[in-house]
Amino acid sequence: MAEVRLEDVSKRFGATTAVEGLSLTVADGEFVVLLGPTGAGKTTTLRLVAGLEQADQGRILIGGEDVTRADPASRDVTFVFQQYSLYPHMTVYDNLAFPLRSPARRQSEAAIRARVEAVASMLRISSKLGNKATRLSGGEMQRVAIGRALVREPRVYLMDEPLSSLDAKLRSEMRLELKRIKKELGATILYVTHDQVEAMTMADRIGVMREGRLIQIGSPHAIYTDPDDIYVATRLGQPSINLVPAGLIPDAGAPAGAVTLGLRTEHLRITAKPNGGACGTVAWIEHLGDQNHLHVEIGGRRLTVLADPDTDLAVGDTVGVEAVGALYFGADGSRIRGARG
Repeated sequence: MAEVRLEDVSKRFGATTAVEGLSLTVADGEFVVLLGPTGAGKTTTLRLVAGLEQADQGRILIGGEDVTRADPASRDVTFVFQQYSLYPHMTVYDNLAFPLRSPARRQSEAAIRARVEAVASMLRISSKLGNKATRLSGGEMQRVAIGRALVREPRVYLMDEPLSSLDAKLRSEMRLELKRIKKELGATILYVTHDQVEAMTMADRIGVMREGRLIQIGSPHAIYTDPDDIYVATRLGQPSINLVPAGLIPDAGAPAGAVTLGLRTEHLRITAKPNGGACGTVAWIEHLGDQNHLHVEIGGRRLTVLADPDTDLAVGDTVGVEAVGALYFGADGSRIRGARG
């Protein structure tokens, strides 16, 4: 495996800047996830590393080697796309073996068989090797697509939202599979997603992108608990962070200049009767089995708070809401770090 380093990399398509001044290092054996909405520049970043696009500015290094102008084949990276891109007329075995039969990396059939069988075992699809790709479930096809990348043993794995077309149960299973594979192989992985759950559960570090720029990078815990601005704060958290004007809920810890409070569900305490906090009304309750989401209206604003599944609160009840923690933001959306935030 190898380190990947981008130094002040930019890419434009006509008048549109897809990536701007991006500097990022993915350490050898690290799993880094780029998180952001459509149009943030995530996929373009992957394509720049793969050599499918050429940077207009900056340098890209893999394993310390400058590959900025190198062709894709010489970079020794592999790309897992959002769509499976399997050969429908081939068996699972032949789909997995295909990269090892290319003229550039051709191996003996004995070596190919050993590698394919090892990867199939790792991905738990050994029983499917004789099946045509068209006879697989969605989860099995995704495993084959990932396996086709794994057989190559490249220096770097690039993955572009490979789980987005799977249902929730399969996504959960594949997240665990990818994490296990990364641990077993010690792989260097640069992964792109707009799904915060994928980012939080798989990444060693998360890089939050917006409009082609890397806004903040850090561990999942750091990005969640210590965001640099409102944009980063809203990328993680389910339900999403509550953003309310300072003063809506009494909070003696707000620093000077704070105009917006970011209140995650764990920052709020709800009581059946107002007692020194803000007074609100339960507008809606979402029953989620192990917990309830209460939507509470306070001063024309609606906040989402957590409640026990056996709560006896009902729509229309008056409740007290108290801030027991908060993140503070200035008028420009940047973070103001105070005694409690």
